[in-house]
Parts: sequence; structure tokens; C-alpha cells
Amino acid sequence: SVSHFPKVDKLVDMGEGVYRWEMQRVGTAQVGIQTVHACKYASDRKKGTVTWTPVKGVGNAQIHGSWKASEKKGATNIVFKTAGQVEVALPALMKMIVVPVVHGEFEKLVEKYIDNLIKTFGGEA
Repeated sequence: SVSHFPKVDKLVDMGEGVYRWEMQRVGTAQVGIQTVHACKYASDRKKGTVTWTPVKGVGNAQIHGSWKASEKKGATNIVFKTAGQVEVALPALMKMIVVPVVHGEFEKLVEKYIDNLIKTFGGEA
């Protein structure tokens, strides 16, 4: 589903179910941040889940989450959860300004991702 996630610059297969996400740079001309993170993915067909856990030491973010698919009235119900933390190497005063912007951008990207999936596969948010 990575093709539905906005602003992905590069997805790198690191082997053994681990992928490094390199996002497009966001921000202003003076202050821009490129988020890079890696996750290990695992699926459980019986449980209907896909989970991802952060790979420490890769990039400047730690992202984790899950998909859970189940049948619902002849359709598929998907529950999507994700959360993350981004490390930014900036002075404290700048962090107070930049961190909320990065957080807001992440939320917008996730919302757009879900919208893109709904457009492709149908359904509702």
C-alpha cells in the first residue's frame, strides 16, 4: 500500500521484512526536515493482522502500528493504527515551533493515505 502513501521519496527493502521509508523534505527554505525511519513488518493471516515495529538506529523517527482486517456484513472492516516519534536536532526554541508542524504534517499524510486507499478500494472512513 506504500504507493498510496503521499510524499514518499524512496522505500528501501533492507531484507527480512524490514523497509526504510525516506520521506520528501518538508518545511520552509530556512528550516526543512526529511523524515527517515525503518520498520520491521510481520503478518498473521489467522489473526488478520499486519504489524510494524521500529528498527532502532535507522533514521530520525520511530514509527509503529498495525492493520487488522475482519469480515463485517459481507465486506471487509479494516482497523488502522499508527503512531510515531521524530527526533529533530534543533535548538529548543526552534523545536517548539517545528515539532508541532511535523506532527501536523504526519497526521495529514496519514489522513491522505486513508483517503487514497478508500478511493482505490472503496469504503468509508
